[in-house]
Amino acid sequence: MTSAARALPGLLLALLSSTAFANPGAAEPQAADLARGEVIANAACVACHSADDKRGSPAQPLLKGQHAEYLTKQLQEFKSGKRDNAVMKGFASALNEADMKNVAAFYASKKPSPGSAKSPDMAALGEKIYRGGIASRNVAACAGCHSPNGAGIPSQYPRLAGQHADYLEAQLTAFRDGGRQNNATMTAVAANLSSKEIKALSDYIAGLR
Repeated sequence: MTSAARALPGLLLALLSSTAFANPGAAEPQAADLARGEVIANAACVACHSADDKRGSPAQPLLKGQHAEYLTKQLQEFKSGKRDNAVMKGFASALNEADMKNVAAFYASKKPSPGSAKSPDMAALGEKIYRGGIASRNVAACAGCHSPNGAGIPSQYPRLAGQHADYLEAQLTAFRDGGRQNNATMTAVAANLSSKEIKALSDYIAGLR
């Protein structure tokens, strides 16, 4: 992580505290403000997550087309520390609840960028697990929660289709090994997956459409 990246949360906080955004005493908006969300995204998010037709860094999650409710929840949990990531905690801590919803709605409004699997053999194993699970180890089929096409279910389960394989592999590994503890269901699922199975699932999901 560069020194410039570490400084971004402070710059974001300064931006949000400026007169361009200040609105003391105003009621929290009922509907998300996409324009405000875009300003926040351009100031703090696009360097890692992108908001155009590019796919951004494979180590960072694609946010375009993700459910706004899921993105808001993750920002809340980064801010509270329930999801542990020092860099994201800095960004999330600079946002109030309304602006979490604004930036989440902005990314949700964008068209997802499709990805592709790298290995046909690994993707075939990943598809088998994604669609059928592993009954002998009580691994449920991913499609049951995230839907057969990976679109997920708003307010409940995130969109997975097209997500970076590197990011997915890192998150599943973190769920399995205890580095990520903000979803008990995913912890239980990942606990019964081997590293090869995690890699296969990640590769398959990256190309899912």
